[in-house]
Amino acid sequence: MVQRTHPLVIEEAPAPSVPDTGIERVMVVGSGPHFVSGISYYTHALSEALGTRYDTSVVLMRRLLPTRMYPGAERVGEPIADLEYPREMHVYDGVDWFWFPSMFRALLLLWRRRPHVVTFQWWTGTVAHSYLLLAAVARCRGSRIIMEMHEIQDTGEADIPLVRRYTRIMMTLLLRLVDGFVIHSEADLVPLATTYPIGSKPVEVVRHGPFRQYSSSSRPTRVAPADCTNLTYFGTIRPYKGLEDLISAFETLENPERFWLTVIGETWEGWELPAQRIGTSPLSHRITFVNRYVTDAEAASWLAGADALVLPYRRSSASGPLHVGMSLGLPVAITAVPSLTEAARGYDGCVFFPSGDIGALRDALVTVATMRDTTFDDPASWQHSVQAYGDLVGRIDARARR
Repeated sequence: MVQRTHPLVIEEAPAPSVPDTGIERVMVVGSGPHFVSGISYYTHALSEALGTRYDTSVVLMRRLLPTRMYPGAERVGEPIADLEYPREMHVYDGVDWFWFPSMFRALLLLWRRRPHVVTFQWWTGTVAHSYLLLAAVARCRGSRIIMEMHEIQDTGEADIPLVRRYTRIMMTLLLRLVDGFVIHSEADLVPLATTYPIGSKPVEVVRHGPFRQYSSSSRPTRVAPADCTNLTYFGTIRPYKGLEDLISAFETLENPERFWLTVIGETWEGWELPAQRIGTSPLSHRITFVNRYVTDAEAASWLAGADALVLPYRRSSASGPLHVGMSLGLPVAITAVPSLTEAARGYDGCVFFPSGDIGALRDALVTVATMRDTTFDDPASWQHSVQAYGDLVGRIDARARR
């Protein structure tokens, strides 16, 4: 760790050797910028990483569902994210939920490129029917199919019985075409195996790569006075994110004049409790609340003004904001959920606390305040993701030979 005196730029670790599996062409299928989310950034970063080793093409999901049904409907299609792909990469943006005519163009790219490997980024059941058709055609072209699981099922979708049932049926069909899986923690292995019929198909645990889209030098934005520790929550506001726990812990701090709370996030699923708590809090005058999905430039500026990141999740399979915080070298207070403790392994800037424990969360806030002038090294690397993909394809081939 080093003292933080200026924005940190962390160099990518040297690329490990990748086994020769006969792969030349790879296609990534995932989320595009039209319905921008953390998976959009992940798809972009993974594609660029694979592109350093393989001839990579990309098919993006554009309109995930009818816009009025999307939690962030008001900002769909706005130029929020800077997700430009390399010019030499074949990218189709993208496939619409209702297919016509977009699906046929995606299938044409798939047919012409004839990738050796197609990796599907899974996070929502709204893409299941599109993934099923794309995977079937890829199988006809002789491609190996890999499913990278970011969520077993979106928490909002899982609470709707009809949607939950539909997703399970579609995934059962889709997984018959899949050769192997990528997950981001050992903790996800049991939920994956108990939820879906994966059988003996290979599963590779691949650490989430660093999210560096906000790590360039930015002029800090903060309302917090310079002598206060600016505790920052960053990400969508949903029932499982636990933001109301953070507000409760913030209100119980013994010396509130030493702290400031900044909340940057868009409300999803009608979860207005955190906003109501902020509005009625006795410390509302020490809380900055930006209740929308901010642009990349705005996010970089707000995060440059943060002294620590606080992520009080009730549950989680993965966290994009955690990887943003680690890329910036920030102190991070985060729930001790198994998948998150595994994701942060080797990062000295994390302070863990039990989920829903307000007292422990309050103590974690005090601890990260003592770390505010220290920047930590991010142990993650996208080149290790490329290595792991090569390893997984090798295992798939060995299984096929047996």
